[in-house]
Amino acid sequence: MKLKYTILYVENVEATLSFYHAAFGFNIQMLHEGGDYGELATGNTTLSFSSFALMKSLNKAVQAPDKDAACFEIAFEAEDVQQALDKAVSAGAILIQPVKEEPWGQTTSYVKDPNDFLIEICSAVG
Repeated sequence: MKLKYTILYVENVEATLSFYHAAFGFNIQMLHEGGDYGELATGNTTLSFSSFALMKSLNKAVQAPDKDAACFEIAFEAEDVQQALDKAVSAGAILIQPVKEEPWGQTTSYVKDPNDFLIEICSAVG
């Protein structure tokens, strides 16, 4: 068994894919012709997005993240955390924590995407 993909629920799949491409450089692997589902090429595990409308049509109860209290985060490892953070912010990410050297030997920073998902941009743990 393997983890195939993670799907996040959003209002606008195409806009979300475009943001992740601009902010983090991930290529759009697929956008369904109806625009309600799409995937980013992120390596072995695909980061995917599905619209609230599609989930509602499938009788699935979903909700947007709480902008004031994240219950999970997405972490992207970067060679140069400051450069990756600057690129993300210039693409529209909201800065939550600037670059910080952590006591466990990792460099971290945090942003939120336009859907209020919390994203860590970090180095490998030293």
